[in-house]
Amino acid sequence: MKNELMIAGIQSHLIWENPAENRNYFEEKINSLSDEIDIVVLPEMFTSGFTMNAQKVAEKMDGVTISWMQKLASKKNLAIVGSLVIEEENHFYNRLVFVHPSKKIDFYDKHHTFTLAGEDKIYTSGKKKTIIDFQGWRICGLICYDLRFPVWARNTENYDLLLYVASWPIARIKAWDTLLKARAIENMSYVIGVNRIGKDDNGYEYCGNSLIIDYLGIQLSDLQYNEEGIIVSKINKKDQENTREKLGFLKDKDSFSIDL
Repeated sequence: MKNELMIAGIQSHLIWENPAENRNYFEEKINSLSDEIDIVVLPEMFTSGFTMNAQKVAEKMDGVTISWMQKLASKKNLAIVGSLVIEEENHFYNRLVFVHPSKKIDFYDKHHTFTLAGEDKIYTSGKKKTIIDFQGWRICGLICYDLRFPVWARNTENYDLLLYVASWPIARIKAWDTLLKARAIENMSYVIGVNRIGKDDNGYEYCGNSLIIDYLGIQLSDLQYNEEGIIVSKINKKDQENTREKLGFLKDKDSFSIDL
């Protein structure tokens, strides 16, 4: 178990529907990271951009990108997490994949597919949250549009870190800022949100504003809008646990169940 983790998020342009070039880019960035980094987070659909051309870019779980993530995670002795298009049993998924340094894989399929872009017509919605155990931390990984739905992110599993990978457009970036902080405050959890920058081939523009936020809603990272770069912060499990115990907010939450 590690009381402290160093987390990093890579805010970047994405080359449209070109997995090989995107892998090359992220490999260079990941190789440049300090040996102190424990987890590196990549944007949503980091191999292709947020495309509805699933058949063109889809891979299998034993495909090139997953193998690449495993080799790089092992080499750098860190965890790598991001989402990509996965095909499984004739279904396409926007799948968040968390690769451990040991090459072990955890994954989560995006539950709230983005109806405004027609994602719901192309990708199959996931039906359950995934809580990842890493170095004594419990991590909940979600994807982009999931951020708008607080019930889905609700900390009923006593997780320690909530992470979002995203392709969140500049037109609604104020909502991104506000909702990330709200999820941190209401769940008394560290939050990292990693968003892309640039313009995709559908003409949508993204400005990043990737953030790391603590359990009281305090911003721990700083990266300018539309700036290519890496956010990094150290997070402390004991500090979070002590604050949760002192304030007791999570103990007072209402109980209810979700029907899917």
